[in-house]
Amino acid sequence: MKKWGFLRAPKSQASSGFARWRRGDAAAAGLFLAPSVAGFGIFYLIPFGMSLLYSFQSGIPGGGFAGLANYRELLASDSFREAAANTLYFSALGVPLMLVLSLILALLLNRQIYLRKWLRTSYVLPLVVPVASVILIWQMIFDWNGVLNYALSRFGMERVDWMKTGAARYVVIVVYLWKNIGYNVILFLAGLQQIPKDYYETAQVEGAGPVRRFFGITLVYLTTTTFFVVIMSIINSFKVFRETYLLAGDYPHDSIYMLQHYMNNMFVSMDIQKLTAAAVLMVAAILAIVLGLFGLERRYRQFME
Repeated sequence: MKKWGFLRAPKSQASSGFARWRRGDAAAAGLFLAPSVAGFGIFYLIPFGMSLLYSFQSGIPGGGFAGLANYRELLASDSFREAAANTLYFSALGVPLMLVLSLILALLLNRQIYLRKWLRTSYVLPLVVPVASVILIWQMIFDWNGVLNYALSRFGMERVDWMKTGAARYVVIVVYLWKNIGYNVILFLAGLQQIPKDYYETAQVEGAGPVRRFFGITLVYLTTTTFFVVIMSIINSFKVFRETYLLAGDYPHDSIYMLQHYMNNMFVSMDIQKLTAAAVLMVAAILAIVLGLFGLERRYRQFME
């Protein structure tokens, strides 16, 4: 009995040691995460909670409970509806373009092509260059007397006032693609490099062509990466205000008047009720889109299984 008791002792000691190590590891992880969690709570959760509260009040400070009156007034506003429609149109057009172009570039950069390393670096540069300084270059290109109109005039074509016509929408989409495509290309490259090459070789031996290999192997194993890229692209499409503001100012052309423009103008006029209600609706829209994508991704996984 003593012998068996002696043999069981190291196991219990090992279990207690492992438990102590796990507790210590969890405490260390919590210690490192505490500053980020505190910052997220102070600068994001608490302000959003206050905004949600203010959106149901009739005035700030000391306003009474107004129910859904602020939201009804907001939805009746022509400027808000126009800003929401422009934002949805921009996301519906920009996100698919971002997804397709970044995947095509990732597939090209994943091959042994000329100047591959230089091209990879060039796509990452927009992520590290300050937006304010780059916008000056875009203004020089799309200004009435800019480089693009000069080139058009040289070919006998009429000049276009890019930022004061409906073409401004496509200028902003180009800037959005240029700014964010590098990050998505990096994500797709990482996903492509995780696919075993044996799968492609086996499929090729069995007679599968490039199209079948792409849809049967590449897209299947890029499901998680594609899902993440779509979510990040949608979120970034709602953050295009900075570029648009620097290009066109507070009151741009109607085609690029976004939700952030509306909220910025409400902040300037100190209309806190409309500002907070618009912010809550925008968060709710983003949350609904993301949850819908999660549902589609879950169903796709079940279908593949």
